[in-house]
Amino acid sequence: MRVELHDVTVQGIIAGISLHAENEVVGIIGPNGSGKSTTLRCVYRALQPDAGAVLLDGTNVHKRQDVARDLAALTQESQVEFDFTVTEVVEMGRLPHDRDPARDSAVVAAALATVDVTHLASRSFLSLSGGERQRVLIARAIAQEPRVLVLDEPTNHLDIRHQLDVLRLTRGLGVTVLTVLHDLNLAASCCDRLHVLDSGRLVASGPPEEVLVPELIAEVFHVTAHVVRHPTTGVPQLLFDQEVTP
Repeated sequence: MRVELHDVTVQGIIAGISLHAENEVVGIIGPNGSGKSTTLRCVYRALQPDAGAVLLDGTNVHKRQDVARDLAALTQESQVEFDFTVTEVVEMGRLPHDRDPARDSAVVAAALATVDVTHLASRSFLSLSGGERQRVLIARAIAQEPRVLVLDEPTNHLDIRHQLDVLRLTRGLGVTVLTVLHDLNLAASCCDRLHVLDSGRLVASGPPEEVLVPELIAEVFHVTAHVVRHPTTGVPQLLFDQEVTP
């Protein structure tokens, strides 16, 4: 499924953001306050842009009633306030679909296994650690069987093993993934393309090797970076100096 943003503007936060993603993993990066989460909020309809449009396969998301059948979102504000079990939380991902108990159970079980939380199935969600909760919420999004997956900092609270597992998983789902990541090296490793925001504007787009260059890192993030190649994958990885770039 194709996601398109055309000149999306939220007054005082983002201005004229245009980008697209289709059957690939696309990352949005930038410093704090650059408008990354606001951009995603416009995609999953938590925020109505003041101007511009977000399209799913050519249809404005804000004019569709069945978006949840195609799009799942994991947000920084995702919370479960009541004392549900892990299985019950993941089952919530099936709500947009017609009821089919056998299929629902199979999809939920597969989602739990995918993010390595099957052993937590009967636990109270509120009793879990931050990392465990994050993996359960990712399982809920997977159980929704979306064609578009929007992830705002999906590696928050996760140890390095589960960070890598989750990012490998996103690549293997075969859906369009639009994600915000703060870790530039993780973004380089998992994303097909990157879009860089700075002060609410899109300042660079392209494959990681074209975007993650010292000049742009210095201009946008105000640090000195050295680019090296990962010895196994060959993707660019950044080494940072402690000194702030003048």
